[in-house]
Amino acid sequence: MKTRDGNRGGIDRRTLLKYTAATGAAAATGSLAAPAVHAQAKPIKIGYVSPATGPLAAFAAADQFMLKQFMDATKSGLRKGNATRPIQVILKDSQSNPNRAAQVAKDLIVQDKIDLMLVGNTPETTNPVCTQCEIEEVACVSSLAPWQPWFIGQQANPAGGPPAWKPFNYIYHYFWGLEDVIAVFTNMWSQLSTNKTVGALFPNDGDGNAWGDKQVGFPPALDKLGYKLIDPGRYQNLTDNFSAQITAFKNASAQIITGVVLPPDFTTFWKQALQQGFKPKAASVGKAILFPSSVEALGRDGHNLSSEVWWTPSHPFKSSMTGMTARQLAAAYEAATKQQWSQPVGFAHSLYEVGLDVLKRTAEIGNSKATAAAIAATNLDTVVGHVQWNGKDVPPFAAKNVTKTSLVGGQWRLKAGNKYDIVITDNRTATTIPVGGKMEAIG
Repeated sequence: MKTRDGNRGGIDRRTLLKYTAATGAAAATGSLAAPAVHAQAKPIKIGYVSPATGPLAAFAAADQFMLKQFMDATKSGLRKGNATRPIQVILKDSQSNPNRAAQVAKDLIVQDKIDLMLVGNTPETTNPVCTQCEIEEVACVSSLAPWQPWFIGQQANPAGGPPAWKPFNYIYHYFWGLEDVIAVFTNMWSQLSTNKTVGALFPNDGDGNAWGDKQVGFPPALDKLGYKLIDPGRYQNLTDNFSAQITAFKNASAQIITGVVLPPDFTTFWKQALQQGFKPKAASVGKAILFPSSVEALGRDGHNLSSEVWWTPSHPFKSSMTGMTARQLAAAYEAATKQQWSQPVGFAHSLYEVGLDVLKRTAEIGNSKATAAAIAATNLDTVVGHVQWNGKDVPPFAAKNVTKTSLVGGQWRLKAGNKYDIVITDNRTATTIPVGGKMEAIG
């Protein structure tokens, strides 16, 4: 058994990098120390990896705000046995690069000797970090990536199917799955009159390959529902020319666009599509338009774009760590950062909620098996909903390591001053989340 005490971590590219530069610089500096009153006590160390810089940086915009909230909530330390121990969080920037994510994860494990790893923000971040944790036998909680790219993408034989897929011992994930986003998107599309022809934007990365997979992705699901999927093939992230895809969609008379796209790439695609006279009735795109800033970069052309909705201020949940409701958390974030809330805000907060709850229940800090057992026994109401690895609504092969959170669908609606709000337009997948309007066709 290994222990941490032993001897063993339009938005264009320029705009996006500028938007996240301050956050990235701060996150890369490392940890926020606990109060000096605990200077003689051995700290409990949490590693946290996220893409503070690079094309995924918008996902990490809340890092510093959430770190401060967590340190404020734990400033008295954590009582374990006869001692009160301070908690130290060590932030590492993946730079939106999977290889870098793996390296900093190993640094946190080997050099910093962390007791628990937290990670989120797309498979390009979660997967390399979690893989390192499983290899090094370090307990890890991850989120903010659909469970299929997370679970299947880390298998020794991803193409082998459930007989070849094995559970993990130290890594646990909570989020929604491809079945949920497919249901959300098709539920929204069913509110519109279309020819059911769908153009697909699937990049050559963890998300794109999973969403476009002919066994577990969009193709078989849409086919069963009577949709015709036009998939021109995988493209490279950060491309600057989508003419081939646009031509394929126009030739097929696609009235719906879907995909899972980096924010700067969707800005490029959408501007080029409109310039080339292609304007579908619906564009439901994952990842790219989760952020108000991404939609605002399109000016008035962002009106009625749609996406999956993981979390909003109107979600009926509250934090187990601070007692804040979702609405209060969003308001506090906006007041502190002068930035509009975004969906990763809630999930970044929830990672700290789950991490703190796990550490409170871990029988022996530094014993990775004990920490993993505490994760597996989690039964917690968080600001993003209930988190419990109970196997509910998850296939048996992933039931040990995956639990799901709720997902609904919404559209971005233009308001005064070229600002946008997202309006939930379909909640058939999670009826406890209130609907704010109906789907409207683009333009």
